[in-house]
Amino acid sequence: MSGGMYNVLFLCRANSARSIIAEAILKKEGHDHFFGFSAGSHPRGEIHPYTAEFLKSLDHDPSEFSSKAMEVYSRKDEIKFDFVFTVCDTMDNEDCPIFPGSPMTAHWGVPDPAAVAGTEAEKRLAFADTYRMLRNRISIFTNLPFQSLDRLSLQHKLDEIGQTSLREDV
Repeated sequence: MSGGMYNVLFLCRANSARSIIAEAILKKEGHDHFFGFSAGSHPRGEIHPYTAEFLKSLDHDPSEFSSKAMEVYSRKDEIKFDFVFTVCDTMDNEDCPIFPGSPMTAHWGVPDPAAVAGTEAEKRLAFADTYRMLRNRISIFTNLPFQSLDRLSLQHKLDEIGQTSLREDV
C-alpha cells in the first residue's frame, strides 16, 4: 500500500464506549494521515457518560462524537473506508458487526467497559484500561511502514495487532 490519507472505521455493538474511544484516539494521534470514524450495529444513541467524561479529561472534545448506526456509513458514497476494525469483545458472546465493501478488516476486540459492574472506581478504571489498550493498538497501526507493505503483509500485521496482549504496553 502506498502512503497517504486513510479513512478508518471502528465498529462495535452500541457505539457508546469502545468504538468512540478508538475514533477519538485516531483523530488525535492520526498524524494527519488517518481519519477516524465510529459506528455500531445496535447503537445506543448516546455516548456513555463515562466515555464522555474520560475523553474530556484527556482533552478530547466529547461533542465531536455521536453514537450512530453503521448503515450511516454504508449508505454514504462519499466516504470510502480503507480500514474497518471491530473492537467488540467476542469472548462475551457479543455479536460483532460486519461492514460491507472491500476495506481491509481486522478484529481488535477489547472488553466492554460499559458492562463492568462494581464500584465507581472500578467502572472508571475499565474506561481507562480500554483507552490504554486501544491506544497501544492504534499506535502500532499508525506507525506501520505502509509504503513497504503489500496488501497481504499489511493484513497479517493488522491481524497481529488484534492479537496484541490486552495487558501489554507499547
